[in-house]
Amino acid sequence: MHELYASDELRDAVVARWGAEVAPRGVVDRSAVARHAFAAPAERAWLEQLLWPRVGARVASWRAELERREPRPVAAIVETPLLFEAGMESLYDATIAVIADEGVRAERAAARGHEAVDERAARQLSQDEKAARATHVVRNDGSPEDLQSALAVILQQLRR
Repeated sequence: MHELYASDELRDAVVARWGAEVAPRGVVDRSAVARHAFAAPAERAWLEQLLWPRVGARVASWRAELERREPRPVAAIVETPLLFEAGMESLYDATIAVIADEGVRAERAAARGHEAVDERAARQLSQDEKAARATHVVRNDGSPEDLQSALAVILQQLRR
């Protein structure tokens, strides 16, 4: 849902809250937004209340459009960070929790340049809690090919 940051409404809201440095040349810098959002719980809560309703509306709209266009059911996949934390799981027929050991997760997040990794992790449900809530669970401690294979099995099940 990164495209939500391209909207004038969202850009203007984060600039009003945190200043022009979060949108240099009018384009939202998600890293700058993250620095502000994870600086304090109140800032994160403000951003979540701004984003989550828009994410939910965007997913619902996209799904309705797919259902309108497709003559038969299809598998539509949406990656939704903080799905369970946001209470958006009811938007989906099934959910997949992709889990990994904490050390692997931290290493991958750091490699992607994510800042405030500990603060982000503290905001999320534990891997065990996500697994308990999800319809399907996939371990992602291996290679990208291993993940792709595991997800392909689930997709095949969902198509039935």
